[in-house]
Amino acid sequence: MIISEIYKKQKRSLSFEIFPPKKDSELKNIDETLAVLCELKPDFISVTFGAGGSSNCNRTIELAKKIKYEYQVEPVVHLTCLGYDKSEIDEFSKVLVQEGIRNILALRGDKSPNLQKKEDFEHASDLISYLKQKEEFCIAGACYPECHPESENRVSEMRYLRTKVEAGAKVLLSQLFFDNDYFFRFIEDCRIAGIEVPIIPGIMPVINAAQIKRMITICGASFPIRFQKIIQKFENNKPALFDAGMSYALSQIIDLLANDIDGIHLYTMNNPTVARKICEGIRNII
Repeated sequence: MIISEIYKKQKRSLSFEIFPPKKDSELKNIDETLAVLCELKPDFISVTFGAGGSSNCNRTIELAKKIKYEYQVEPVVHLTCLGYDKSEIDEFSKVLVQEGIRNILALRGDKSPNLQKKEDFEHASDLISYLKQKEEFCIAGACYPECHPESENRVSEMRYLRTKVEAGAKVLLSQLFFDNDYFFRFIEDCRIAGIEVPIIPGIMPVINAAQIKRMITICGASFPIRFQKIIQKFENNKPALFDAGMSYALSQIIDLLANDIDGIHLYTMNNPTVARKICEGIRNII
């Protein structure tokens, strides 16, 4: 099933993101996480993709196959393009088709001095447009409620995002955020800009202080005062911070659902306890 069909059949979706273990031997250990996640009956599970190297591709594909064929849940495979040329994307696409995997989250990928940049794909929209020609895939794109760190302003952000949709993105999954007001304003801006595809908010429950500091540095998400107070109050008490972080994420999700958003995409960090507790908290409202 292609994921764009979900939003024609039902009002909203529930989905998770996981990442492949760094070692092939650890793929076996992912089953505990998958068993919990798939018991919760998500509409799809996205699988992240490491930059550079066939081993990253292989682990992503193997995990996607496991999700699809052992757990009967639709996988969405992340695919970055900054470090790949057209022939490499063609080969990866060929393997996905052979394995019956039809959903791709097309991403540019992070710039890094350790990544050898290639010339075929400058932006995610270039990859989306290229993949669209193959017709076998449903393509999702990423979006940034607080603007991509490299965007000049909100106007240019909307222009680039509309380019992604016009190139063929059927669904947009958002970067994490901790202030729902940013997301609501973002949705308004998208609709004004003529972007009408489903836009799914990405939520990451924060359960340790180091994690929040790292994620804010990486993605540039705002750190609301009320959330800062939670971290400062409980950062040296792990059980208390876990409960407080889960409660904060749940309050975000309930607020989003109350405002009729298109779904919830949960960044699980491969932690099944987090996914289970979130789903228990929203079981009767999603």
